[in-house]
Amino acid sequence: MKKKFRFQWGAFLMFCVYGGLFLLLFSRFLFIQVTGEAEGQPLRAMAHAKYEREQVLSADRGKIVDRSGDPIAEDTVSYKLIAILSEKASKDVKNDKWLHVVDREKTARALSEHIDMSEEEILDRLNRQEDPDVYQVEFGPAGRDLSHDKMKKIEALKLPGIQFVKDKKRFYPNGPFASHLIGFAQKMEQKDGTVKTVGQMGLEKTFDDLLTGKDGKMAYESDTWGYLLPGAEKQVTSPEDGADIKLTLDKTIQNFVEDSMNQVEKEYAPERMSVIVANPETGEILAMSQRPTFDPETRDGLSSNWLNEAVQYTIEPGSTMKIFTLASAIEEGVWKPDDYFKSGSYSIYDTTIYDHNKNGWGWISFREGFQRSSNVSMAYLLERMGGQAMMKHYRDFGFGQKTGIDLPGEATGSLNDVGPVERLTTAYGQGTTVTPIQMVQAASAIANGGTMMKPYMIKEIKDPNTGKVLREGQPEEKSSPISAETAETVLELMESTVTSENGTGRIFQLNDYSVAGKTATAQIPNGKGGYLRGPNNLMYGFLGMAPADDPQLIVYVNVHRPKIPAGEYGAVPVSKIFKPVMENSLKHLNIRPDVDQETGKAYNLPDFAGQASDSAAKELAENGIHAVITGSKGEVAAQFPVKGTPVLQESVVLLQTEGEPVIPDFTGWPKRSILAYASMTGANVKLSGEGYAVSQSVSPDSPVDPATPVVIQLETPEQEVIKSGKEEKTEEEELPLD
Repeated sequence: MKKKFRFQWGAFLMFCVYGGLFLLLFSRFLFIQVTGEAEGQPLRAMAHAKYEREQVLSADRGKIVDRSGDPIAEDTVSYKLIAILSEKASKDVKNDKWLHVVDREKTARALSEHIDMSEEEILDRLNRQEDPDVYQVEFGPAGRDLSHDKMKKIEALKLPGIQFVKDKKRFYPNGPFASHLIGFAQKMEQKDGTVKTVGQMGLEKTFDDLLTGKDGKMAYESDTWGYLLPGAEKQVTSPEDGADIKLTLDKTIQNFVEDSMNQVEKEYAPERMSVIVANPETGEILAMSQRPTFDPETRDGLSSNWLNEAVQYTIEPGSTMKIFTLASAIEEGVWKPDDYFKSGSYSIYDTTIYDHNKNGWGWISFREGFQRSSNVSMAYLLERMGGQAMMKHYRDFGFGQKTGIDLPGEATGSLNDVGPVERLTTAYGQGTTVTPIQMVQAASAIANGGTMMKPYMIKEIKDPNTGKVLREGQPEEKSSPISAETAETVLELMESTVTSENGTGRIFQLNDYSVAGKTATAQIPNGKGGYLRGPNNLMYGFLGMAPADDPQLIVYVNVHRPKIPAGEYGAVPVSKIFKPVMENSLKHLNIRPDVDQETGKAYNLPDFAGQASDSAAKELAENGIHAVITGSKGEVAAQFPVKGTPVLQESVVLLQTEGEPVIPDFTGWPKRSILAYASMTGANVKLSGEGYAVSQSVSPDSPVDPATPVVIQLETPEQEVIKSGKEEKTEEEELPLD
């Protein structure tokens, strides 16, 4: 029997539906195969992203080191504390080895004894365990930068869920050490949630861009669990460390400064102090510090004052300004050291100024006036040279202008050139403001034969990744505000303030070195147009250089409002900084002492003025001192060094007389004596090198001819030893170093 065909609509519909779905799925597969995209996303990149892992390789922040490469600031290994909260971390782990925090109260109590957070604050963080989305927590700044020692102590507690991540921190190994100069850097959270070390003040902030390195990364392909896939390659982008900064600071000299300031701060509790040590021949700053200070490691002691006071803070310098008033008068040709004036007071218009003892010392010479730090003597010098001339010389010395030192935020100071009264007070250091670094720059002209050196502190900035020097500091001559003869005269008078029985600086004498310097006692402005009153409301200072015959160091000290006990005076705390810093620093630098350690006896020069030159020479010879008479035998008109100066055997003393001078044998003479001879006789002397004379271009006993230059070669004792090939120890090598 023939079957009748019946059309199955149900089957047909199912065929259409499933056939259509198959065609749709096939079309999708074909599209993906051809284009490699799904929903507009590249599938290859999505798969790569799913299985690719990336690890950050952190760069080191650049080091800050002293002139010898000793670290002042550098990165070191630290640890970050984290707490695992999710119970998933302990899945399939036995009960005695939990990997998450189990007892929150116990954990909080134990951690509070080791990090700077209270038990309640820690517990608040750990209670986030109740949020299932929180896997782990950190503890903010208190849980970062942990030392290895602290990490080990916490680790020994064996607290479940407490782990550490190795990190880096900024390390300051010297504690309070030029802290306002160096500044500090600390970790700061960025807008994108990352944490980065950022300079907050000082050099750390100024050179933050250079010091900050560039992190690298390591990328690799892994399986679902994070393990490296077989045959997969690592792609490493190496980190680029930040630039290293080498300073001109000498760590040993800086420590001399820090130690002496600590002692004075403890003993006299001054409101503030500042100290600068510089090399006058190069302009290099060897030490710089201030009080109050702070520890950059912990920030303990950091107050609202973030200024580097040596550069950013202005003061009225007081009598140390008289150095430059004197130099100006000598340059103007009005300095007559043996002229007399009436000390005590001086009036101009309706203003009267006084010497520091009010009544003065009667009629005294201008030389004695400088030694006694007479304000009135400066007034008469100003009268002789004129206010405009004096102010021009001050500007030549760099006052009222930035020195250009390579440090941030330098202040300008202000020369008070308003009128005659203001110029008068400026002449002895009141009313005009300067920065300590300006005083040191100006003093370099006195110590350096008239040539003023620009101060600098950055010796070198180097890229550690390539070894390329990005920036190099070099000695730079700023100008020559005075002649070599003027500098020599000022230096001699500054030395006499320390050696003369009339000098205000006798307390600053050193055991082994001669000192040239000038004291200061200055009133402190009260901010209301007047000055603070009372013996404990003064600033005391000293600007000194040594050795006096050829200064190798300048040390400038200011102590504000020290608490002076009965029976003492303001120069005492200043001397307790200056003397150990200067003496120890010179020995550290192997500078030969003036006083022989074996014979050690110095002869104090009498005043030979008016005596017969042959009798004066005989007296000097009896004391083992070589006398040089500049002219014919006769009456002594002047001498060098001045009376009261202690000199050693075999030293040279110049006696100026009438008559035609001749060129002596300069062999063995120090630079200072040569310049003094040139000043006395008008000889055209040209010096080459440093130290003591070893040769000269004009024969001894030749007449002095100003038109004929006398070229004198100087060498240090070390150079002589090297040239001669001698192996025996020099006097410098035998000295004990502090």
